[in-house]
Amino acid sequence: MTGRLNSAQPYALGLYRIVVGLLFLCHGAASLFGVLGGVPGTHGGTVETGTWPGWYAAVIELVCGSLVLLGLGTRVAAFLAAGSMAYAYFKVHQPTALWPIENGGEAAAMFSWAFLLLVFTGSGAFGLDRLFAKRSAQERKPAAEPVAV
Repeated sequence: MTGRLNSAQPYALGLYRIVVGLLFLCHGAASLFGVLGGVPGTHGGTVETGTWPGWYAAVIELVCGSLVLLGLGTRVAAFLAAGSMAYAYFKVHQPTALWPIENGGEAAAMFSWAFLLLVFTGSGAFGLDRLFAKRSAQERKPAAEPVAV
C-alpha cells in the first residue's frame, strides 16, 4: 500500500497545487474585479486601486495564484504568496486576537502554510515547471559523438 501511495505522490501534489492556486487566484479576482461575490463591505465589491495593503495583496493573489495554478515558477510564486499571507495574518488579523479562529485569520494562516509547503516540494505533476525542465534537459543533452572506425 505504501508503495502505491508513494508512486502517486507527484500527482497528489500536482492536484494540491492546482486547488490551492485556484482558490488563491479567486481571492485576487474577487478583490480586483468584483467577481465571485466581490469583497463584502466595499464600494462596487472591489478594493480601491493602489490602497495599501488590500490592493497589493489582491495583485499578489491574482498573479501568484495563477502561476501556482499553472505550475510555472511555482517555488518563487509560492514563496511570495506565503510571505503575503504571513504579513496579512500578523499585521491584519493577529493584533485583534491571538488565535486564528478568534481573529478571522484562518484563511491567511492556511494559505501561508500551504504555500510554504509548495516552496519546499515544488510543483509536482501537471506543472509547466516540469515541462520546461524536460525541454531544457533535452537541449543540454550532448549529441552522440561519431564512432571512429
